[in-house]
Amino acid sequence: MPDRSPVASSGGAAADTAAARPMTLAELVGWGEAFGRAATAPRVVALEGDLGAGKTTLVQAIARGYGVEEPVTSPTFALVHEYHAARSPVLHLDLYRLQGEADLLHLGWSDIIDREALVLIEWPDRAGAALPRDVTRIALAHLPGDAERRLLTVR
Repeated sequence: MPDRSPVASSGGAAADTAAARPMTLAELVGWGEAFGRAATAPRVVALEGDLGAGKTTLVQAIARGYGVEEPVTSPTFALVHEYHAARSPVLHLDLYRLQGEADLLHLGWSDIIDREALVLIEWPDRAGAALPRDVTRIALAHLPGDAERRLLTVR
């Protein structure tokens, strides 16, 4: 049976060895918390998926697992929220409202990406080629005919 934990054998929270897995919301939250516990900074995580796929729920679980104790909310209008964790800051970005890569200049993108932090990015496609090469990509998708589960893919 393949290892389905969120922790790579190298010791980092790099990848899930399954290509894609259906998960209930509770399983997704548990997976996210385990991913957060295993994560080390600096790390950039790009969360992809349609509206309502569970990206913010997963961000909340990852942040909680990483050690953030305060409520994690969507930064849709602020674009960036910063949270304290004992290991490093956690930066949560929601790029949905950006038109493209050029808008990143207003966010202080290079300062965010170069920080010793866990950086969690929703709607990473808006960042285009500005995303670092070593980003961990997590995709969530609705399962047709199954409103209770999401398909999780980690690359």
